[in-house]
Amino acid sequence: MMHGAEKRVPVPSGDECFALMREMGMMDHIVSHSRQVCRVALFFTGQFLERGLLLDRELIRAAALLHDITKTKSLQTGENHARTGAELLAARGYPEVGKIIGEHVRLSSYEFPGAPGEAEIINYADKRVLHERVASLRERMEYILERYGRNPGDILRIRDTWEKTRTLEERLFLYLPFSPDDLTERLNGGDVRI
Repeated sequence: MMHGAEKRVPVPSGDECFALMREMGMMDHIVSHSRQVCRVALFFTGQFLERGLLLDRELIRAAALLHDITKTKSLQTGENHARTGAELLAARGYPEVGKIIGEHVRLSSYEFPGAPGEAEIINYADKRVLHERVASLRERMEYILERYGRNPGDILRIRDTWEKTRTLEERLFLYLPFSPDDLTERLNGGDVRI
């Protein structure tokens, strides 16, 4: 989060993000998903900035674009793509971007002492995008449960994350003049540039 005259954290440019996506061999549908997550995250960022919250738009843009940077590989290896994505970005000199990527599946804390931050925005934006389409939280979480709920432990973990994400949704929308059900309409009515 940026405050006043603080030094800007290192963040890859849009071109650098797309070059890294190509380098990592991200599948086209994952790139499309990431672009839509970025669009949703930047929409929220604009809404929150208008209401006086302090957020780093460029950090959000990069973390949203790169949140699934190691997902293509993880589909073959079974590795935790949030962790490996975080490690990759930290190793490339972008530790703050990596930290947010590491929290895009599950936040490190669901205790919310203050205003929403970059990690919460990316986490929630990802939960609202099913493939390339903005979906309700319920629809997205049902998909995750069906796709990744392979055993009782996975199902329990996914349901726990779902409940915590509902709490996150309630918290985020306290700052907004519309409801979660209105997101698609609001997003389609605005011009959000990646």
